[in-house]
Amino acid sequence: MTFNPHQSNSSLNNEVAVLNHVAIIMDGNGRWAEDKGLTRTEGHIAGTENIRRIIRQLIIENVKYVTLYAFSTENWNRPTNEVDSLLRILSDAIFNETNEMNDEGVRIRHLGRIDRLPLPLQKAINDSINLTSTNQTINLNVAFDYGGRDEIIQAVRRMIRSGIKPEEVTEERLAFELYTRGMPDPDLIIRTAGEMRISNFMTWQSNYAEYYSTSVYWPDFDETELNKALTEYNNRKRKFGKVDNAVV
Repeated sequence: MTFNPHQSNSSLNNEVAVLNHVAIIMDGNGRWAEDKGLTRTEGHIAGTENIRRIIRQLIIENVKYVTLYAFSTENWNRPTNEVDSLLRILSDAIFNETNEMNDEGVRIRHLGRIDRLPLPLQKAINDSINLTSTNQTINLNVAFDYGGRDEIIQAVRRMIRSGIKPEEVTEERLAFELYTRGMPDPDLIIRTAGEMRISNFMTWQSNYAEYYSTSVYWPDFDETELNKALTEYNNRKRKFGKVDNAVV
């Protein structure tokens, strides 16, 4: 793809609460399971099963992009058995869900490192991307082995390898090298389970995103809870650093 310096991922020209891209930090699977006397693996399975209903509701709301934070670069530091479970759950989800999502017009994309994943999982991810590449109902970005800082580092390395001169480094050029190239920045970032931090998620893209936190654990975050977040978003006015016609 040729770099277009006029292409931007930003929605900064819109002051109204346009909602093109929802990003979700799916937190609380383990705590949800512990409260129910289940294993953490069972919690992660329940969290994965919840994705389907949220995607369908976002389609109803005419949202065109959704990014799900499924596995961070820091998650490799979790106990080995939990990491292995998360990798297996992703493999199972791709196997069980891809065809149905394809039938519903979902375009699947992967954000993050893929080179550190097991080879069969790499193939499954690439197969799902290729199968759904022409779908247009909604874009589902699965951020797996993803970290916002690592994304920027990888982008800078690509620019250096391509021979970019210092004076050619611009916001647009860097955005072009990110995993989200060609996509709008997230308008709304939702985090479940009551945490109030971004956790290295979409570091570059989230600079003007609205943030919504709920105490509800991800497996219990249903259509009603999603609509609460969307209503809250619609009640906000996005100024992007500007002010109204006020005397200063």
